[in-house]
Amino acid sequence: MAEKLAIEGGTPVLKRSDFGNWPIITADDRRLVNDVLDSGIVAGGTAPQVTALEKEWAEYVGSKYCLTTVSGTSALHMSLAAGGIGPGDEVITSAFTFLASASCAIHQNAIPVFVDIDPRTYCMDASKLEAAINERTKAIIPVHIQGCPADMDAVMAVAKKYNLFVIEDACQAHGAMYKGKKVGSMGNTGCFSLNNFKNLCGGEGGLFNTEDESLLNKAALVRCFGDEVDEVSRRRVYNASILGYMYRNQELPAALTRAQLMHLDEHNAVRIANCNYLTQELGKIDGIIPPYCPSDCTHVYFMYNVRFAPKFAGVDCEPRKFRVAVEKALYKEGMLVGQWQTMPVPAQDLFQSKLGYGSSGYPWSINEAKGIKYDYNVDQFPVSQELCDTYTVVHGIHPPNGKELMDKFIAAFHKVFANLDVAIAHADDEIYPGADGKLYGAA
Repeated sequence: MAEKLAIEGGTPVLKRSDFGNWPIITADDRRLVNDVLDSGIVAGGTAPQVTALEKEWAEYVGSKYCLTTVSGTSALHMSLAAGGIGPGDEVITSAFTFLASASCAIHQNAIPVFVDIDPRTYCMDASKLEAAINERTKAIIPVHIQGCPADMDAVMAVAKKYNLFVIEDACQAHGAMYKGKKVGSMGNTGCFSLNNFKNLCGGEGGLFNTEDESLLNKAALVRCFGDEVDEVSRRRVYNASILGYMYRNQELPAALTRAQLMHLDEHNAVRIANCNYLTQELGKIDGIIPPYCPSDCTHVYFMYNVRFAPKFAGVDCEPRKFRVAVEKALYKEGMLVGQWQTMPVPAQDLFQSKLGYGSSGYPWSINEAKGIKYDYNVDQFPVSQELCDTYTVVHGIHPPNGKELMDKFIAAFHKVFANLDVAIAHADDEIYPGADGKLYGAA
């Protein structure tokens, strides 16, 4: 007889105390943070922790230059500004990503255009990229989604053919490898986030990488109000030559990031081992589709997605309802599961309404005044929509968690999939799956 599901009053497989939280704080973190407090220097674009982090991260990624920023979003915006992207220009990105991959274009008065995703990697489907290009296209933002590298050879080939600027959104992919190269080192710029959830954690912050000194200098202007620096004294002259922002990072998050970087590869190795084990075992359960990584890439699993397919489970159930039912049943078993993005980015109200700045319709109105129309109908992105209907994120795959916790995850999946009729009967229960903030160092 199948074990009684927790959603019907049975004993859950897991307790919250089974989970170890992220990030892991070590003596290195405390030492470098204390160095900041002892130094009396807590901020500044050329402060010691900031400049040391820039040097160390550039070396790690394999690029010549790095600037620290206040966020991954600001790094994306700096990239567009440094690349000369402006009003009415079009920027192509993935339909399944975080909002910032697209909204950064709007902040530069450019217009986001979306391409659907590959059904296995969930990254931009490069085979659909060329069809989205026209005379207004100026940049491509491929996203290394959830730690899986995008198909950069294909993206770069299209970019070269049409002379397009490439910004790697590697905000979720610290240490991921594409054919022997670190992500963030192949485009004109590479951008990373340092928020508390990420594989490389600074609490908050971001990183901007490039091989091009002129892009570095332009991005540095954008980062600090557009202020010029005197070439002789190296002091700010408080004369803004361009429109800039306050995108500088600070010493405390930079110090935390430096200490976390010392352990990034070992922590990523734990994530990879945990996720490979889950993929091996969950792939044996009919109706579960584990994540995929191309053989010539290294996925670093910022998130671990699983998809649910009722037809493979032998169940007659609408796919979205099936996902909801399984998700709720797993959550009641003590698993921290839930969705990250609930819809393709172009389905969000920002793009459906196109209200823009001050409800003016700007920047879309720039080109729509010329008779150009922008259609964000979600039917254009069926692969992204199907993914959003059918996936959940399994939280807790990060260290210090290991095989013991993964075995409990696997047991919970087996338990739920042995009682699918019961789980489906509870699909409409008022249960709200997700992870608590403390798991990722958030209040």
